[in-house]
Amino acid sequence: MNICDIINTTQDGPKDAVKALKKRISKNYNHKEIQLTLSLIDMCVQNCGPSFQSLIVKKEFVKENLVKLLNPRYNLPLDIQNRILNFIKTWSQGFPGGVDVSEVKEVYLDLLKKGVQFPPSEVEAETARQETAQLSSNPPTSVPTAPALSSVIAPKNSTITLVPEQIGKLHSELDMVKMNVRVMSAILMENTPGSENHEDIELLQVLYAFGDNQSKCLLKLFSKL
Repeated sequence: MNICDIINTTQDGPKDAVKALKKRISKNYNHKEIQLTLSLIDMCVQNCGPSFQSLIVKKEFVKENLVKLLNPRYNLPLDIQNRILNFIKTWSQGFPGGVDVSEVKEVYLDLLKKGVQFPPSEVEAETARQETAQLSSNPPTSVPTAPALSSVIAPKNSTITLVPEQIGKLHSELDMVKMNVRVMSAILMENTPGSENHEDIELLQVLYAFGDNQSKCLLKLFSKL
């Protein structure tokens, strides 16, 4: 928190902090140091203002530093890799205060296009946990009657109460879906049937699969509210 205070109260704090973070993770093969640096990045993003956030989401930092850590030669544990991917996915959804996240969005879409699997968001994970709990408490019978079937599908006491943080995440997920739809629309407008760009088609397929998965998760969550 002392570091965050320095960043927030000095003119060159954000720029110096990002420069120091780059140096800390550049060509660093020490997994413990990388993990601690990621924790510091997370704390700074949450507690520092737009001046810092606008620098941390630049392609120069995200692609040239964070994404490079995913290279097999660093041999990072899966949990650290997922943390980096979660940063990129979360940052691409935007920040309060009008921070320009276009560059990190570009990196995010490029990774999707390459087939990178991102870890589930908190909304997706919460939906999965609720489904698992519901199936555990309501095992399917061989031939359910109509009342039993309806109680399994929509039990009266299955309402979920979301905390403000979860509501914010839900809005972020919806924003990401809308952004992907806009990208898909732009690609469709730019391509002529019969002479489509192969890379554009691959990206469309990735975005469609991602959007389809997101819509299912959101619909399941909405049905329980």
